[in-house]
Amino acid sequence: MTHPKKERTFVILKPDAIQRGLVGDILSRFEKVGLKTVAMKMVVATEDQCFTHYNKNDEWFERKGKGMVANLEAQGKKAEKEPIEYGKDIVRALAKYMMAGPSLCLVLEGNKSVAIVTKLVGGTEPTTSDVGTIRGDLTLDSYDVANLDNRAVRNLVHCSESPEEAMREIPIWFKENEIISYNHIQDAILYDVNIDGILE
Repeated sequence: MTHPKKERTFVILKPDAIQRGLVGDILSRFEKVGLKTVAMKMVVATEDQCFTHYNKNDEWFERKGKGMVANLEAQGKKAEKEPIEYGKDIVRALAKYMMAGPSLCLVLEGNKSVAIVTKLVGGTEPTTSDVGTIRGDLTLDSYDVANLDNRAVRNLVHCSESPEEAMREIPIWFKENEIISYNHIQDAILYDVNIDGILE
């Protein structure tokens, strides 16, 4: 069994984070809490990577699409395509957003890294994300505006929602040899059983 302090999570700083010059601010939040960066690289996502990353099947597309068709009908509008295509449009919009420019992919390591990053990043919708979180503090987009403009919500960061999801996502973006295991000087103060050797 892997020690909890070695738990890894996957993060993408999306094109809006790069374009707004927020990389340093966002990275510093991860570093300040004690997480260790074990992999980092700039990428321009491909459509295949995006569809593999978001990992939705036809059942999910159909279910989401039926909900969208129901919303259209409630507004007195007629659906112009099959429900499954409306469902796929959700991931197509995400892919378009992710492919618009460079993103920064990260693998972070530390105790409860998935839960810690999720807490720091905040809820998916920036306008309802808590104050103090990355999304709550650094952007103002909302589902309403994104839906009106027929685009994905611009929320700066993707983060894995579970350790299992992180393990599935990491190989989509990184080769094994791009992830570096190393000791960090702060590990001693964060994890050593006995804090000693500080005083001279």
